[in-house]
Amino acid sequence: MLDRPNPPAIFLMGPTASGKTALSVQLAQALNGEIISVDSALVFKGMDIGTAKPTQEERGGIPHHLIDILDPAESFSTGQFRKQALALMDDITRNGKIPILVGGTMLYFNVLNSGLAVLPEADPVIRAKLDQDLEQLGKEALHQRLADIDPESAARIHPNDPQRVQRALEVYEISGKPLTSFFTAAQTQDIPYQKIKLIIAPQDRVVLHDIIAWRFKQMLEQGFIDEVEALYNRRDLTGKMPSIRAVGYRQAWSYLQGEYDFETMIDKAIIATRQLAKRQFTWLRKEIDAASFQTGQPDLLAKVLEEVNNKTKKMRA
Repeated sequence: MLDRPNPPAIFLMGPTASGKTALSVQLAQALNGEIISVDSALVFKGMDIGTAKPTQEERGGIPHHLIDILDPAESFSTGQFRKQALALMDDITRNGKIPILVGGTMLYFNVLNSGLAVLPEADPVIRAKLDQDLEQLGKEALHQRLADIDPESAARIHPNDPQRVQRALEVYEISGKPLTSFFTAAQTQDIPYQKIKLIIAPQDRVVLHDIIAWRFKQMLEQGFIDEVEALYNRRDLTGKMPSIRAVGYRQAWSYLQGEYDFETMIDKAIIATRQLAKRQFTWLRKEIDAASFQTGQPDLLAKVLEEVNNKTKKMRA
């Protein structure tokens, strides 16, 4: 008796504002699929405008998972994502449908591709010292410290992401080993699916930059500042929490704290989103087994469906 091939799972990846949401719904409608969000900000309730969370209308009747599952005061680890995503993929497949994983949080895609590195538990004493260093020395000094001990992690983690810089430094201080070594040593825990990887992005980076600026201004018109102000007024949230550190929210939070004026906030949010897109492109270049498509290209859906059908035929052969 021949072994049955693993079922398909579609990974639809791309930078922010590239059109992933609309394409994913069209794919799900055409392929009898359900969508699993691969986005670290969409998990939070009450954060709709700034995350470009798809409305019920935009979801087109397709079930969407891992959206609105946490309060902004909570956190969602990479390990939690992997566990919940795999459980959802299993349920969707058992129901005879195709799981379609969609988003721009490349770390989440990576943990499905390469497994989960087992890192040392957090140490509150070391973390408190790193918090003090951050306040006294600044984020650039901490990033440089990381570059000295773990150049690969420093290249991957942006200086404007002090939370991840601190975690990498904490891992080194606890274990004496760079964070990179844990990922290198981690055994690949392959998932029982035939992964069909798709990338969607504008061909011209300048076009994406223009879309990002336009979209953020649209968010402002839709009431983004009111959305952030509602979070700010809760008083149980701080600027250090993962939810508030999301791109756009971090800058609006600082504006509400009086750190800079409205126009500066807009500029900073747009620049931060463009920097996010740049980091996403860096990750995407490593996905050499993915098929790439251009945002807005003619017959996009037809061409993507053709790619998916070709891949599934090869799986059955």
